[in-house]
Amino acid sequence: MSETKKTNGRMPKLWEALITLAVLILALAVGIMYYEVDPHVPMFVGVCAAALMAMHLGYKWDEIEKSMMDGIYKALQSCCILIIVGILIGTWIDAGVVPSMVYYGLKILHPAIFFIAVVLICSITSLATGTSWGTMGTMGVAFMGIGFGLGMSPAMTAGAILSGAYFGDKMSPLSDTTNLAPAMAGTDVMSHVKAMLLPTAVTYGIVLVIFGIMGATQYHGGDADMSRVNEFAMALNAAEGGVFNINPILLLPPVVVIVAVAMKVPAIPGITLGIVVGGALGMIFQPNCNLGSIFNFGINGYEFNDAALAMFEANLTEETAYTMTRLLESGGILNMMFSVSMTIIAMMFGGIMEYTHQLEVVVDQLKKLAKGPVGLVVLTEGTCVFSNATMPEQYISIVVPGRMYAEEYRKMGLHPTVLSSALEGAGTVTSALIPWNTCGTFISSTLDIEVATYAPFALFNWMMPLINILFVVTGITLKDLDGKPFKKQKAKA
Repeated sequence: MSETKKTNGRMPKLWEALITLAVLILALAVGIMYYEVDPHVPMFVGVCAAALMAMHLGYKWDEIEKSMMDGIYKALQSCCILIIVGILIGTWIDAGVVPSMVYYGLKILHPAIFFIAVVLICSITSLATGTSWGTMGTMGVAFMGIGFGLGMSPAMTAGAILSGAYFGDKMSPLSDTTNLAPAMAGTDVMSHVKAMLLPTAVTYGIVLVIFGIMGATQYHGGDADMSRVNEFAMALNAAEGGVFNINPILLLPPVVVIVAVAMKVPAIPGITLGIVVGGALGMIFQPNCNLGSIFNFGINGYEFNDAALAMFEANLTEETAYTMTRLLESGGILNMMFSVSMTIIAMMFGGIMEYTHQLEVVVDQLKKLAKGPVGLVVLTEGTCVFSNATMPEQYISIVVPGRMYAEEYRKMGLHPTVLSSALEGAGTVTSALIPWNTCGTFISSTLDIEVATYAPFALFNWMMPLINILFVVTGITLKDLDGKPFKKQKAKA
């Protein structure tokens, strides 16, 4: 597209920018909360409002169109990674990699450490699949039933499920939010994950300790009915009459991806390497895994064959069979198009708002509240929580604050990973604590428990933003534009 020059566009007034944001918020609220639809079309209503306001400000259509394309371009790497991740998940399930991870995770479950085991297993599942929703909708449902049978508190059980699921979603390079946050901040996913590692690890450790104490007070010994867990594990393992050949060697592909992250291999080749290793091992260990199945499941997502479904009907309870198919029939490029299309539409909105300075006039007012790097991070996290409550969609709580504050972080001399960590540390995890947010609604209906009931025990979700701020206050995670420690005298709120 050829370059265009600004013509008659003027600087917007604050009330004009707020009108655009109000239309977006109203469209999302009506669409998501009242009609219970996906956020894509309501978000496009916001794009239309931003474009109309831009025309009102004197911008020509070719400028507005170019601003949308420029916004999309900034998220293209994230979109490409999401597409490749779809291939990886479909391939890893077909190869038995994800089933092996879940199988060995289930084997560590013991009633005496029930809550810790739930956190760990949900973490493993979410790390392997990159989705907190998929983890909660599958392993989470099973653990709620098991916890009920063991006499565990449903609220504590749900809190443990969420803590593990959102830890994996936040840290997995396969997660859409883990790729979206650095795309909005202007950094790469590997640098983003590395920047989040220390505060997230500290939060996770505290969560495990607290759930360990909770478990000791809830479980009083005795025998427990673990038949549902054993049935699920058997359904995975071909040696026990299940579907997949489970083998410890199949844990190698995620190790390869983790090592690639540690060695600073860029995301696209690093994830592609995981696909190659997983596919090769799958063709060795799984009789039905071949190049054709990898091609098929890579685009359409994994699907059980008729023989596997017949085995489910013959040997498994209806509930276990449902859990198996819901957990493992996933992945594929087409299943990633929901996130890719949402990212594109959101960046159309962000591109217009940025180019026409509508975001700038709002930020100019908000940044008066931030008197330094610490204040800026606190303001960013607060905006993420506000976005989760007023524009109740997890992606938007990352996209909108990310585009609002990216330039301010640069002006203050802060590395983009400081912003991406704040976006992920507040935007991703607090969505589960808002009853009318899409995440809160999904969890409440899936786990059959009210948000207000489980929220106090979703320890990771409400502790993460606080500990992230603590690390910023101490200056530990503050980095300058060169990636070096930010000077202490500049790190005051």
